[in-house]
Amino acid sequence: MGVVLATVGPLLLPDPKPWWIIGLGLLASVPVWWRRRAPMVVAVVVGAAMSVMVTWEKPFLPFGPLLAVYTIADLSPTWKRLAAIPVIVAAVGISLVLPGENDETFRLMGTAFVAAYALGTSARASRSRAAELAERARRREQEHIAAVAEERTRIARDMHDIVTHSVGLMVVQAEAGPVVVRSDPDRAEAVFDVIAGTGRGALAELRGVLAALRSPGEGGGPAWGHAGESLFQPRLANLPALVERSGLDVVSTTVGTPRPVAESVEAAVYRIVQEALTNVRKHAGTRAVRLTLTWRESLTVEIADDGRGPGEGGGYGLAGMRERAAACGGTLRAGVGRNGGFLVEAEFLLE
Repeated sequence: MGVVLATVGPLLLPDPKPWWIIGLGLLASVPVWWRRRAPMVVAVVVGAAMSVMVTWEKPFLPFGPLLAVYTIADLSPTWKRLAAIPVIVAAVGISLVLPGENDETFRLMGTAFVAAYALGTSARASRSRAAELAERARRREQEHIAAVAEERTRIARDMHDIVTHSVGLMVVQAEAGPVVVRSDPDRAEAVFDVIAGTGRGALAELRGVLAALRSPGEGGGPAWGHAGESLFQPRLANLPALVERSGLDVVSTTVGTPRPVAESVEAAVYRIVQEALTNVRKHAGTRAVRLTLTWRESLTVEIADDGRGPGEGGGYGLAGMRERAAACGGTLRAGVGRNGGFLVEAEFLLE
């Protein structure tokens, strides 16, 4: 509406111009209403009408063509914007040469059309930048959501492993305690020592898991427990203690030369062994277990028993072990062993 008033208003006041000049003014301004739908068509229509009108009546500025040029630079695809530049230059030049305009008018009109095109390009760049920032924010939000979900899954796996292993072992030892107290008091003391040690280890592990939910400045901090006690971190070096606390007859074997691996792989191996030993104690009906770590191009961990095992549908424990292995780029197989019983085998490629 503003463009129409700025173009047609001077043609009506103070002395109305002939109707055909007013018609040209309307044709040079009204079509800009549809400029967003068809920028090139609108530019041609308003530009041609203005070029004809200036032969008899010179407006202050060609508002319709300027707005059309701005819209082309703002909304049109790249090839159309580039193709429009020589057409705009030629059209403006013709509309100034035919009426015989002076150099000052040439400079004024050239500056106006260059400014209109530059403003349109700037608006396009600003909109593209805003869209890019919005896309980056969306991706960061998605990455944050994925990271939170992954962390929640990791914490759930850790909690499952700690509770099922440690608490299960404590229950087994506690159930045997009253019997041993009556038959072998000296052995009963060792049983209760195992219960206490398992409980302390479970508390240390739980502190480590729960520290991930605590802000850095809260409580004892993310890395330390009470009285400066270092929170438990599952590592390969902790496997002997895990085996000793399991209450099973575990034969451990290492093949090849151990070498440093990522902490995530160490934690995955520890938790897989922990869960496998828990499953043996709960389901296998046997105490004999073989734990083998094979170091070659990959680290292979085997936990085998001679019992009946939980089977392929062994619940969340087997699924959690597979998730742990996959999170470190490894694989896990579980099923009937080569010599009967049940076998859990995890393999991790080493860099």
